[in-house]
Amino acid sequence: MLRAVLQTQARLNSRVVFARSIQTKTVRPWSTHRLTSAPAVTSPAPKQAEVPEKAAAPKPEVESKPKRRPLKPRKAAITLTPSALDHLRSLLDSPTPKLIRIGVRNRGCSGLIYHLEYVEKPGKFDEEVVQDGVKVLIDSKALFSVIGSEMDWKDDKLASRFVFNNPNAKGECGCGESFMV
Repeated sequence: MLRAVLQTQARLNSRVVFARSIQTKTVRPWSTHRLTSAPAVTSPAPKQAEVPEKAAAPKPEVESKPKRRPLKPRKAAITLTPSALDHLRSLLDSPTPKLIRIGVRNRGCSGLIYHLEYVEKPGKFDEEVVQDGVKVLIDSKALFSVIGSEMDWKDDKLASRFVFNNPNAKGECGCGESFMV
């Protein structure tokens, strides 16, 4: 028993643990702790025969995966004004159910324009925004450009269109069609 303790102490004294630094790509010592004296041995370890064995319950062979919480934003990615909700309801009231997807395209003076389209079913990574019973999809590629925006419907003498109040927009062109993030 004492020989095993001394051999363990000798191995610990000769071992130095190293860790690789991710940022500098250099090797440096992580810990150089060494034992100075052998640990005190109070009583011999119990043998296998002395430990009472418990009846082993059969373990299921199927490994259970830990449940992951879905990663969803707490707030909606985009908010809809009451006038936008009314107009979207009128657009979506049709015999064949369709959805509206909001996206951005590389066009215009400033670089990006908003793009709305009808789709049959949501894409794999599209974000669903449901507000007052109206469901709108946001294209996954456009999510970071439109997150936190407000969608409004403006109806005046010159034009009727959706207007996006985007806090992420750094600038807009003169006509208001395109924006830059």
